[in-house]
Amino acid sequence: MSSAAMSGAPGPDRRGERGSTSLSVVLLTPAMLAVLGLAVFAGRLAGAEQDVVSAAHDAARAASMRQYPDAAAADAQAAASRTLETRGVSCAALSVQIDTSAFRPDGSVAVTVSCTIDNSDLLGIGMPGTRTVDASATAVIDRYRGGEP
Repeated sequence: MSSAAMSGAPGPDRRGERGSTSLSVVLLTPAMLAVLGLAVFAGRLAGAEQDVVSAAHDAARAASMRQYPDAAAADAQAAASRTLETRGVSCAALSVQIDTSAFRPDGSVAVTVSCTIDNSDLLGIGMPGTRTVDASATAVIDRYRGGEP
């Protein structure tokens, strides 16, 4: 080791680099906040998509429990709305399509739920635009079910 390093003599002059850390923080903070906001938005969107999938499954199951197709359609609509409301998803437009072409004992019922979500509801900061999330589910109708509940 040199005698200058051992004696505590100052190293290279770094006075021109003063404040560079502060400047870096000031410049990087907005970018980091934007990335964080994007991550929160993506997470909330994924959660909303999963909630629509759950609504489709609940709607198909509710429809499969009914004896008649008309009652099945009404129950599917109610179940999808209830599931989304319970999970805190507000749809600007909600569509529940039910396929009862195989509606018979040992048959099946298929439901497609389509929910248009306002982006500002997802992030809470007024992000513009909407996103439509679709999900489908099929439930088997029990072969030995009883009469209309």
